[in-house]
Amino acid sequence: MSVATEPGIGVYVYGMVPKDAAVTEDARGVGEKPGEIMVIQHGEIAALVSEIPLDRPLGTPDDLLRHQGLLDATAAEAPVLPLRFGAVVTSAEAVVEDLLEPHHDELHAALKELEGRAQYVVKGRYVEQTVLREVMEELPEVARLRDEIRARGEEAARDLRIRLGELVGDAIAAKREADTRALLEAAAPVSVLSAEREPSHEQDAVHVALLVEKDRQAELEQTVADFAGRWAGRVEFRLLGPLAAYDFVVSGKDGAQWE
Repeated sequence: MSVATEPGIGVYVYGMVPKDAAVTEDARGVGEKPGEIMVIQHGEIAALVSEIPLDRPLGTPDDLLRHQGLLDATAAEAPVLPLRFGAVVTSAEAVVEDLLEPHHDELHAALKELEGRAQYVVKGRYVEQTVLREVMEELPEVARLRDEIRARGEEAARDLRIRLGELVGDAIAAKREADTRALLEAAAPVSVLSAEREPSHEQDAVHVALLVEKDRQAELEQTVADFAGRWAGRVEFRLLGPLAAYDFVVSGKDGAQWE
C-alpha cells in the first residue's frame, strides 16, 4: 500500500517486518486521531507505518501502548524489528531512502534470525514479609537494629533506620542476583538469548527477557511454573509474551544496528 503524505503530515515508523507481513484491518496507530497501519515494502523487507500530524507532540501513555501493542501483536505472527518509540520521518519516500534501502541486507538477515522466535519477559517480585523474615534470619544485625529502633523515638533512631535500610537493601540485592541466576540457568535450555533487566521495584526478585522459539513457549511456561511452585509464598511470578524482541535489537530513527 502506498502512502501519499500531505503537507504537515509525517510518517511514524513502528518497525521492520518481512515483505509479506500483514496487519489486521482494524489496527490503528499512535496519535490523537489514530490512523490506519500501512506497510511500505522494499525488496524483501517492509516497514509498518501510519500517518501522523507533525505539529502534535508524541508521548502520551496511549501513544506508547499503541506502539507496543502493534509490535507485540505483529511479533506473535511474524518476525519484527522494533524501532524506538517516536521514530517519525517526513514521507514514505524517506522511509525507503533512509531506512529500508540502505539497511536492506542487514535488516533482512536480522528478520531471518527472528523467524519463529519472540521475546518473553519473566517478572518475579518478593513477598515482602517473607523476604524480610529471610533477611532477619540470615543477618542478626537486622533484627537487632529493628528492635533498637522500636525502643527509641523516631528522631533518635534516624541513623539506625538509615543503616537498617542499607542492610536490607544490600541483602535483597544479593538475593535478587542469586535468584535471577537460578532462573536463567533453568531457562537456558529453552531460550536462544537472555538479558537481565534493571529492577522496576526494590522488591523485584527476577526481571529478565528471553528470546525463545515460539513453539517452545509451553516449556518456558512450565519452567516458570516450576519456580513459582518452588518459591510459593516467597516470590510472585508473571510471564509476559510473546512480545517484540525489544531487548535483543538496537535500533534508531537515523540508522540502525541489529543484533
